[in-house]
Amino acid sequence: MDFIVRLGEEKDMQSVLNLITELAVFEKEPEAVEITVETLIEDGFSKNPQFKVFVAEQENKIIGIALFYERYSTWKGKSIHLEDLIVTKSKQKIGAGKALYTAVLQYAHDHNYNRVAWEVIDWNTNAVNFYKSTGATYLNDWSIVQMDKENLANYIENN
Repeated sequence: MDFIVRLGEEKDMQSVLNLITELAVFEKEPEAVEITVETLIEDGFSKNPQFKVFVAEQENKIIGIALFYERYSTWKGKSIHLEDLIVTKSKQKIGAGKALYTAVLQYAHDHNYNRVAWEVIDWNTNAVNFYKSTGATYLNDWSIVQMDKENLANYIENN
């Protein structure tokens, strides 16, 4: 392994944003990224950080990230949501993704979380198969539901 995994720092946020954008292109939604470096710094490194991020670094360059945050399950209690696990395309298959995934799971284990959850696009069979191979449960009978900012405002105005 010729890379390291460490907790991300403010100085890494441009690289984090670059990887988020790369993922959006892969998922065929490049225009969906609205976040900025400044927002990542504010949200991740303020008095009450909204997320943590592990980075995989090779030769002083960030090649992958695992961004996660705490949430609470009414059934399981203290949980982590793994928002994104991204490795730049040219560095896939060197073990960085597994190392980042393991770092998040180790963090959850060490801090006594009861569950780690995340979403995966069903057509990303490499990711689906990887997660299944690690013992993760694939819930194909659940759907993701979201309310974006515009629809949220419309709902509040009309109710």
